[in-house]
Amino acid sequence: MKFTVLSLFPEAVRAALDFSLIKKSLTAGRIELNTVQIRDFSTDKHKTVDDSPYGGGEGMLMRADVLHRAWASVALEKGVAESSTDESSLGSTVSAAVHTVFLSPQGKPLTSEKARQLASFEHLVLVCGHYEGVDQRFIDLCVDEELSIGDYVLTGGELAAAVVVDAVSRFIPSVVQNLESVNRDSFEGGLLKYPQYTRPPVFESLPVPEVLLGGDHKKIEAWRKEQSLKVTQEKRPDLLKSD
Repeated sequence: MKFTVLSLFPEAVRAALDFSLIKKSLTAGRIELNTVQIRDFSTDKHKTVDDSPYGGGEGMLMRADVLHRAWASVALEKGVAESSTDESSLGSTVSAAVHTVFLSPQGKPLTSEKARQLASFEHLVLVCGHYEGVDQRFIDLCVDEELSIGDYVLTGGELAAAVVVDAVSRFIPSVVQNLESVNRDSFEGGLLKYPQYTRPPVFESLPVPEVLLGGDHKKIEAWRKEQSLKVTQEKRPDLLKSD
C-alpha cells in the first residue's frame, strides 16, 4: 500500500514514523511512504502558500491553487488524473485507486473500523493543513473525506497524518505478522481488550489471575470475554450504547 503525505513540514511525518514495525515495513517495502512539500508548488519568489481570508477574519488560509498543484502532482504521477492547465479551473478526475483524506478537527473521528476500511485502498493521499485552515474550494474539488483524530486542534496535520498511517498499516497483512493480535485488539468487536499479564507471577503482592495459570483454554477465553466487557463498562461505556 502507498501513502503520500502533502505537508509544509514533511520531515515531521517521517520522523514520527521512523520506528518499530512501521519503519521495518517501510524498509522491507511492505508499505510505501512518500512526502510532498506543498511550498514547492508556490509560484512566487517568496514561496507563499497562504493568504488572508475573503470577508475578513483571523489568521491566514492555505491557498487552493497551491494545494491543488501539489495534489495534482501526485494524482498525475501515473496518469490517474486529468487536470486543466487553466488556473481558473481546478477540476480533476481521479481513479478509484487514489483516495484523498484531509486531516481536520471538523472531520469524522478516526476509528478502528475506519482504519480497516482505509487499508483497502491502493493509495492514500493525506493532506496536512496549517494556519487557520484551507480554502474550501480545495476540499470541495479534491478531498474524498475529512478525518479527525480527536476533539482538539493541533498546530498542523502532520502528527494526525502519522497517526493515520500507523493505524491503517496495522490492517495490512504483511505489516503485523500475527493478524490474530490485530483482530483481538481493543475496539475489535466493539469492546476494549482484556487485562494482560506476564512474569513474574506475583509482583508487589499482586498475583496473576489464577485462571490464566491453569492451562484451561476454554476457561481462559471465557474469562477474557468477561473482562473485556467489564473493562469497557468501566472505561468506555459509550461503546456499549446501542444506536
